[in-house]
Amino acid sequence: MRNDPQVIDLVTRAGIGERAAWDALVERYSPLIWSICRRCQLDRADAEDVGQAVWLRLVEHVGSLRDPAALPGWLVTTTQRECYRVRRARCRLADGQVSDAENLPDEQATVADDELLRAERQAALREAVMELPANCQQLLTLLTTEPPTSYAEISVKLGIPVGSIGPSRRRCLDRLRRHPAIAALSDADAANTAGLPQLGGDT
Repeated sequence: MRNDPQVIDLVTRAGIGERAAWDALVERYSPLIWSICRRCQLDRADAEDVGQAVWLRLVEHVGSLRDPAALPGWLVTTTQRECYRVRRARCRLADGQVSDAENLPDEQATVADDELLRAERQAALREAVMELPANCQQLLTLLTTEPPTSYAEISVKLGIPVGSIGPSRRRCLDRLRRHPAIAALSDADAANTAGLPQLGGDT
């Protein structure tokens, strides 16, 4: 999703001060920022400080981003820098104990890439699910609860026969996979089902 047209559109609109675009960007990428803070072992207060600093920096620079599609990577790098800055300030670690963000070890860079991909998949999935019919949203929600909801319970809650749950699940997932946000992920990982929930087999 490196050239996700929705990201490009949101960044462009945010650059001219459109509030709805900012809200959408915050909703889409806050989980990514939070996950990086957790990887850096920041407590909640420090993570919130980092999040605020990252969004403030984006406010300052969004109009000058040469490649709007590169926003996710920009957020990863900026969040890492803020996390290391906070860790140095809070923990007063000796020089050399915390790597500069510009020289992240390969392992940490790989983790950041994984977090970015996970965040993009989650954002695409949320977008696609919200556009499903209400009955599909309800069914998929029940099928992905923890602990799992039995087919018998789902039948009672939704008022549908147990035998129709499996076919209904397939139809809903087919619609989900055809959504443009989910289909775009296949370019990055054709063998993956775009992070769709594992809902088990039919009964």
